[in-house]
Amino acid sequence: MAFQQLDPPIPVHVLERGPGLAFAVIDYGPEHNLIWVTALDANGEIWCAPNPKVRMQGNWTMGRARPAAVAAERDACAGDSAAA
Repeated sequence: MAFQQLDPPIPVHVLERGPGLAFAVIDYGPEHNLIWVTALDANGEIWCAPNPKVRMQGNWTMGRARPAAVAAERDACAGDSAAA
């Protein structure tokens, strides 16, 4: 197992949890997903999210669009609040 602190932290979006800062990565080896240790922006919770659930946040300056999965998740959430 390897634990790597990220300096600086990386802004990410954890699917089903929201945006946050990944400040560490845990690597259990070739038979496992990377685990992103992330502090969520909304509530400060710390989550250990598996690699398939983590997306880079969009960055207009770097020319990186918002990932489709993140956009779809936000649109779905907006639809839920509009229906309420």
